[in-house]
Amino acid sequence: MQNHGRYPYSPIVSRPVYDWPGGRRLAVYVALNLECFSFGEGLGAELAPGGPQPDVLNYAWRDYGNRVGVFRMLSLFEYLKLPVSLLVNSDMYAHAPAAIAPFRARGDEILGHGRTNAERQGVLAEDDERALIAEATATIARHEGRAPKGWLGPWISQSRVTPDLLHEAGYDYLLDWCHDDQPVFMKTRRGRILSVPYPQELNDIPQIVGRKREGDEFADMIVDAFEVMREEAAERPLVMGIALHAYLVGWPHRFRHLARALRHVVDNAGDRVWLTTSGAVANHALALPEGVVP
Repeated sequence: MQNHGRYPYSPIVSRPVYDWPGGRRLAVYVALNLECFSFGEGLGAELAPGGPQPDVLNYAWRDYGNRVGVFRMLSLFEYLKLPVSLLVNSDMYAHAPAAIAPFRARGDEILGHGRTNAERQGVLAEDDERALIAEATATIARHEGRAPKGWLGPWISQSRVTPDLLHEAGYDYLLDWCHDDQPVFMKTRRGRILSVPYPQELNDIPQIVGRKREGDEFADMIVDAFEVMREEAAERPLVMGIALHAYLVGWPHRFRHLARALRHVVDNAGDRVWLTTSGAVANHALALPEGVVP
């Protein structure tokens, strides 16, 4: 049996216990994906089976997120005073810069998320993947004044050397691996990189597009996960991510349910839950004594 060699098996019940800031045990962050797609070619989620290119039905459906949905969601984040981890395709700065600007003004974290979600990086040759990471990173740094420290690959796509390339490009952490409820170090060929939990269950793409669930079911999943993890966090620190796309939950009929779920999280956070960003989780984990984080 082949093994990736990035991290050893570690049961969560046998690890050192630590706290998040303020003695809290459950860290909750919202990851909002802002994505753009090439017209008439490449990859893209589908509302309905696409026809021959140009697939106007699905392209326009996705574009709604950058034109309308993101601003509806922004109003909710503002009302709830929720910080956001913004996962940005770097081509968004040319395609829809006004969708990014309000989050910059709020001081939200901005992460690397490839160039566009019309492509995968994991199928590229190593030099081409290195160039993709460098291009996306440089574009974000030029517009934001600093390079991102976290990365999520488009379509969660990784090659066998992606963690190595990200570490060598200066990234502190990645989100692609959904194997744990705590941060975990991953080996690279020149050091290590932190893996911060990112959800593939509490993620509107697999649920709404993949499993054909609707907004009410997805919102119930968020509430249920929050309640279970808030109880479990009495025993150990946990990370709960909520992965969203503006072209899915930014539509009015789904937004209503998302708002209900996020209000539940905020209203029940109290002094036991840390409403934060993935980058703040990474920074806290990186500052812990050696050996605490597996």
